[in-house]
Amino acid sequence: MTETTRIVGVTEFGGAEKLHVIEVPIDHAGPGEVRVAVHAAAVNPTDTYIPLGARVRPGQEPNFPYVPGMDVAGVIDEIGEGTDTDLKIGDRVMGIVVPNEAHGGYRASIVLPAESVTHAPAGTSHVEAASLPMNGLTARLALDLLGLQPGQVLAVTGAAGAFGGYVVQLAKADGLTVIADSSESDEELVRGFGADIIVRRGENVADRFREHFADGVDALADGSVQGEQVLSAVKDDGKVATVRFWKGNGERQLQFFPVGVANYWKNREALDALRQQAEEGVLSLRIAKTFPAEDAAAAQQMLIGGGVRGRIVLEF
Repeated sequence: MTETTRIVGVTEFGGAEKLHVIEVPIDHAGPGEVRVAVHAAAVNPTDTYIPLGARVRPGQEPNFPYVPGMDVAGVIDEIGEGTDTDLKIGDRVMGIVVPNEAHGGYRASIVLPAESVTHAPAGTSHVEAASLPMNGLTARLALDLLGLQPGQVLAVTGAAGAFGGYVVQLAKADGLTVIADSSESDEELVRGFGADIIVRRGENVADRFREHFADGVDALADGSVQGEQVLSAVKDDGKVATVRFWKGNGERQLQFFPVGVANYWKNREALDALRQQAEEGVLSLRIAKTFPAEDAAAAQQMLIGGGVRGRIVLEF
């Protein structure tokens, strides 16, 4: 009898409401891989595109099921033969997933490269651990691409969000001066991340950044995807980290760095450094709400509704 596992995915496109539980054969770890019995999987904005079919290339025939999810936490239950890792059966871990058709994080069992998995931060729950990998690595990659030196000034938009909040915390740990935007209701939260200066978010936020740094900031991490509207905050020849693959408009010789976490999904050193910083309290693990895995549709719909502070997490 074939051993099976539960996944949450779509067998037809149409949005979050098409997500449902499916039984599929369980995968086994091969060389260089580990298998994780998943206890928690975070819900990300990018996950909401998969049920819409947005990740299927034009002209490509869909290969159902499609499974969203980029962060998992759980327990190692299988290690592939010859895999070089310090992980052991029974270890509590967290991992980063790059979804590919049925291979997404919304599943009770997943096989990942050993380089994509590390120990969960000590003292955290599976839910808390699942909230860290994707946004933490994306924030780390953004700062690494910008390559700023201690004392330089970084502006952050969307600072109350998961990506923006981690950028602020990691930037302060790197010795940067951080100016961030925030709504009035989120100001205490963003201040708690360590931002040196907070300005009100919204229209003309670039002007408010310039009120504090007349010559412009050294770099911008544009977490709220304001694009051209906020570029004037950056000094000539400054640097801009963008999400959603925007490559900028080339104005004023600004250097643009599109940030894609797929470039770091096998960077265990970076992932483990995030683990350590979470243990040290440098990074905060914020949970908004948890849902049973079978309620993934409701979890995605809550995220789509906006205004969520902290991570939504599915429990298996």
